Amino acid sequence: MSVFRVSSRYAKSLVDLSIEKGVLEGVREDMNRLLAIGTSNKEFVSAIKSPVIKGDKKLKVLKALFPNGNELTLAFFDILSKKGRESLLLDIAKAFVNLYNEHRGIQVAEVTTTFAMDDKQREEFKKIVKQISNKQEVELIEKVNKDIIGGFVLKVGDRQLDESLNSKLNALRLQFSQNLYEKHI
Repeated sequence: MSVFRVSSRYAKSLVDLSIEKGVLEGVREDMNRLLAIGTSNKEFVSAIKSPVIKGDKKLKVLKALFPNGNELTLAFFDILSKKGRESLLLDIAKAFVNLYNEHRGIQVAEVTTTFAMDDKQREEFKKIVKQISNKQEVELIEKVNKDIIGGFVLKVGDRQLDESLNSKLNALRLQFSQNLYEKHI
């Protein structure tokens, strides 16, 4: 079975069980923390995915990282360890966050600009994302990239609105490179 399919099934089970037990928010915090650790610490990712390191050692590392973790999260780590699925942990966490957002009606959008946005600009982007997605709650991920020269790039799900000067200059460059006219001699 594919990694996506397996991780989606585990994530769905974890979401359903955490809703049933009334600990959805606590498990979400643990999954977000796990993703943050995975993003910032490449050694952790290597250790979790390593076939050489035994499952019980991986479980000890996870429990050490989550001393105040939710009981359901820790039990979930135990199950993954017994099944030998620790290498899927970060994929499961990503799938869990996606399912959580879907359950709560949250649309995640990524905005890339050349500068840090203020509250007014943030609210304008949220308004645009609400119109595009028909969801009432929006979570903006803000990125600063000087290479886009000016404007912005907005990603909502699988859609992308690229209003950066860099993309407009590239489009002009492409247009000028096509010689639509012949020279008359």
